[in-house]
Amino acid sequence: MSTDLPPTSTPALPDATAPLPDDPVILQHMIRELLDVLQRTRHENEELQHRLDLLLRRLYGPRTERFDPNQPLLIPDAFDDPSATAAQQAPPAADPRPEEKAGTKKKQRGHGRKALPKDLPRIPVLYELTEAERRCPECGESRVQIGAECSEQLDYKPASLFVVEHRRCTYACPHCQGHVTTAEKPAQPIPKGLPGPGLLAHVITEKYADHIPLYRQERRLARQGVEITRSTLCDWMGGAAKVLEPLYDLMKTLILLCGTIHTDDTSVKVRDSERKIKATGRLWIYWGDFRHPYNVFDFTMSRSRDGPSQFLEGYRGFLQADAFGGYDGIYAGGRVIEVGCNAHARRKFVEAQTTDLSRAAAALAFYRELYAIEKAIRKEIAEAVPEDETDESLRAAIRLRIRQERAVPVLERFGKWLEEQKKDVLPKSPINAAIGYVQNHWEALIRYASSGYLAIDNNVSEQHMKTIATGRKNWLFTGSEDGGKTMAILFSMVSSCQRHGHDPFVYLRDVLGRLPGLPKDRLAGLLPDRWSAPPAGEAAAVPVEPAPLLG
Repeated sequence: MSTDLPPTSTPALPDATAPLPDDPVILQHMIRELLDVLQRTRHENEELQHRLDLLLRRLYGPRTERFDPNQPLLIPDAFDDPSATAAQQAPPAADPRPEEKAGTKKKQRGHGRKALPKDLPRIPVLYELTEAERRCPECGESRVQIGAECSEQLDYKPASLFVVEHRRCTYACPHCQGHVTTAEKPAQPIPKGLPGPGLLAHVITEKYADHIPLYRQERRLARQGVEITRSTLCDWMGGAAKVLEPLYDLMKTLILLCGTIHTDDTSVKVRDSERKIKATGRLWIYWGDFRHPYNVFDFTMSRSRDGPSQFLEGYRGFLQADAFGGYDGIYAGGRVIEVGCNAHARRKFVEAQTTDLSRAAAALAFYRELYAIEKAIRKEIAEAVPEDETDESLRAAIRLRIRQERAVPVLERFGKWLEEQKKDVLPKSPINAAIGYVQNHWEALIRYASSGYLAIDNNVSEQHMKTIATGRKNWLFTGSEDGGKTMAILFSMVSSCQRHGHDPFVYLRDVLGRLPGLPKDRLAGLLPDRWSAPPAGEAAAVPVEPAPLLG
């Protein structure tokens, strides 16, 4: 029998029912081939199971990335013994918080009924005894009032629509019988339009703050006896955005003067029935730092890098975002410095727990310690810096000092650990992808530790994207590219005034009433961080008695 071996790359596998060959060399190669096939199959099954777990978790699982306290902390030789489990290789995590003093209890939040606001209007309802009930049962004398028991009940009446009649008085000279002149009417948000500033502010707040789509608002108005089609409401939103656009442009200009900008994006469906367009646009947020604290949104029809490049043209400073490749051209010039998001990096290890629990748990332990340091920084700042202190340099100095003392050593150990584990993981495994992600963006991910003005992650902008996602489940899509730009402007105004604790309705009602015809040199006074609420009732239009006509 010939001893020449068949090619190992494509061995001929016998049928399961056929007799096996007698040559032991052939049998050995058959076993090796079957083992290779089994190993590839197991690896493919692990990848498919990992993708299935991620899909099920995204559909039905919790969105939070909680850390199991039974998982290990940082141990240099965590993988010296490959047979040891994660729980056996590490002791329980130490509590980074300082020990509470004996005999002290943490202040609990009250669960009782809160007092009603004092500024709410109160309607007294008096309950008196009848004349017969006042008679004393013993002497028959009428009893007198000596006090009253008072209790409060919160009630509601629907919001009311009203019509403002703009009566422009006309004057003439009684002697010359001429020189007729009519009083001017202030500029309105929508010239010759039906809605007043209050109604426009109400519709904007309902949609962009409370996520109530226009077709539902159409029904609400109809229940109050006013029939306004959703297409008309949509035109109102476009008209309001045009009025607010100068203020939006000013916010965009000022945000490019920030030292740090956070950015993120999310998808928005575009459905234009007239032009038969079905596409997926993108809504971007640019979150300004303490220098110019505005949330400016931008809309593009695609996720190409042209959108961020055009918006950030001329910007110099730090840009904190995820690892989207569209930002690479912005970083290439050197004027914009990349700051990575450690929350994205941490999420890679969370997803890898299903295939390599030990390594994923150790990496998450590094991140747990880094975030514990950030929590300690916030606590020290709260104790050392008064809340009314506007100088951010004091807070930045504390952040930088603690990060240099505590975070930098942890990052150095984390980097060495990643290099050691990279040698032993499978090339196409999820844990290898997680390690590769961190190593490829290492400089950007650790840059926050070199400054007190940077954040450890980009969560601040991602939280605002969740607001867009909530609204998207209600209004579903935008009708055109112009509608997307309208959405960006109105979201910018609503989100920015919410950031400063303003009621969007009160803010927009005042701004829409004052902005038409306002000189450009006074425009900055309406910015959300500089605006102050007008006295109660001053901004609302109040019906007045008509002036008597000349006889």
